Amino acid sequence: MRRHLWTAANAAMLLAFVMSVIVQFNDPDPLLWAAIYTVAAVVCAVELRRRTNPLVPALIATVALIWAATIAPRVLGTVPFGAMFAEFEMANTGIEESREMYGLAFIAGWMIAVAIAAWRRRSSVVRAA
Repeated sequence: MRRHLWTAANAAMLLAFVMSVIVQFNDPDPLLWAAIYTVAAVVCAVELRRRTNPLVPALIATVALIWAATIAPRVLGTVPFGAMFAEFEMANTGIEESREMYGLAFIAGWMIAVAIAAWRRRSSVVRAA
């Protein structure tokens, strides 16, 4: 049962990351954002087959966290969390950067979960051998 839930969660995250790639092309700097969401989507697709090398999502999580940390000083304490959802359009730069920072945190969180799952699988295979 747990395996089916993990597969469903990865499929949902794959879809969320693909949708995120699509909406990036309305952004002033779409290529970098589309790239980070694309690699996260690819990891989810690979994880559906349980073939993820844990170092890959760990690296993506690291990049996403460092990138989010560069945005955080301009956002934290200046943009209310709810303001990100008040309007679909970008109302101002603060809201855009807030959405970007939390998107990167979201990527990092899921990539950490995938890395842990892949590492546990790999560890159990090594112990069984």
